[in-house]
Amino acid sequence: MDWKELKIYTAHEHMDDLSAALLAAGITGLVINDPEDIKEFAAQKSASWDYIDDDLLKEAASGEPFVTVYISDDEDGASLLEGVQDALSRLGGMGIECRTASGSVREEDWANEWKKYFRPLNIGKKLVVKPTWEMVEQSGRTVVELDPESSFGTGRHFTTQIALELLEDRIAHGMSVCDLGCGSGILFVSALLLGAETAVGIDISEDAMRISRKNALQNGISEERFRLLCGDVSTDDELCKMAGGPFDIVIANIVADVLLGMKDVFPRLTKRGGRLVLSGIIDGREDEVYAEVAARGFRLEAELQKDMWHGGVFTRG
Repeated sequence: MDWKELKIYTAHEHMDDLSAALLAAGITGLVINDPEDIKEFAAQKSASWDYIDDDLLKEAASGEPFVTVYISDDEDGASLLEGVQDALSRLGGMGIECRTASGSVREEDWANEWKKYFRPLNIGKKLVVKPTWEMVEQSGRTVVELDPESSFGTGRHFTTQIALELLEDRIAHGMSVCDLGCGSGILFVSALLLGAETAVGIDISEDAMRISRKNALQNGISEERFRLLCGDVSTDDELCKMAGGPFDIVIANIVADVLLGMKDVFPRLTKRGGRLVLSGIIDGREDEVYAEVAARGFRLEAELQKDMWHGGVFTRG
């Protein structure tokens, strides 16, 4: 099997956050390379060492901290890569270098890795997600055309599939939708194609704004039916007000820690009797997230698990 080696750079003070985000994205093996650790080790006069290579000390003086992860060069790896891209977009602009055993790959190629394995994909009972360059036969399914570029959401990641499957039977004509962490726009675009009237997409990434807009327009959705807002609703009260609402359906496909950070936003944005669709919760964190949501007036209606990922639909009382 071929493997891709990804080097993800960040500042020393963000190393713990980066490592936690990668683990939450499903990366179970990573190597931390932090020159500050070498400096600290060298400064410990009582440490039980006899010699530190001069090259290591030079690297500690001039090198940048980075985390190395290895991802299989196949469809499973493409799904993991999508989760890594999402984790990085939520942490904000880090330099990324992608290398394989055969040599270096340019950064723009890393951003397009998803294309190798992006084929038309049936999701749930009603949707088929496809890139613009692929054709699909008429099947009665709603076709979602998507070019996610560097934003999260091709439909191949389990967390996106969970969100779409939980969403598809709960959309009715005339509904309003809010997509928190919209990424490529796949969730709110699908909701609009399934019959929702209007949608608001929110993400902390400027790229997500551009890519979501492009994907909505290429699916024939007029700009009057959607709005896009850039920022963090969990910390920006004005942004939360700008979102409007309350909405018939609020969707958030984000890692558990970010969902917990949004827990007080959910009742603000969801109508009474409306639904909250959550996904992106890694195995072992679902009870914690569900309990916090229930404590804010939501009742669990249905839940779904795929591989190590969990999601649920909640009704606001």
